[in-house]
Amino acid sequence: MEEPEMQLKVKKVTDKFTESLYVLANEPSVALYRLQEHVRRSLPELAQHKSDMQNWEEQSQGAIYTVEYACSAIKNMTDSSVYFKSIDSLLKHAIAVKDQLNAAQGRSNVAQQAKNPPATS
Repeated sequence: MEEPEMQLKVKKVTDKFTESLYVLANEPSVALYRLQEHVRRSLPELAQHKSDMQNWEEQSQGAIYTVEYACSAIKNMTDSSVYFKSIDSLLKHAIAVKDQLNAAQGRSNVAQQAKNPPATS
């Protein structure tokens, strides 16, 4: 082979090799640039989504607390039915005793009137 032709082939090979090395050397920085670009574009939207999710979580926690409190109040009301039944029976007993006292007082008044008739003028 001739010298100029060989030099041309060597130059082509070295140019391709140099280009390959240049691409390989710059590939990580290009990738990092693309990542940085992607993060810069998507980060504000992701931050907004995070903020929204935190707000929804707080609202959900408040609603859960309210429901748990309401369930607790209802459970306490059903547990208190025993006390209401006791109060009901005590009130019925008190009414019966009052009726007995009224009846006894009425008999006492009738007996006293029979012993001491009213004076007629």
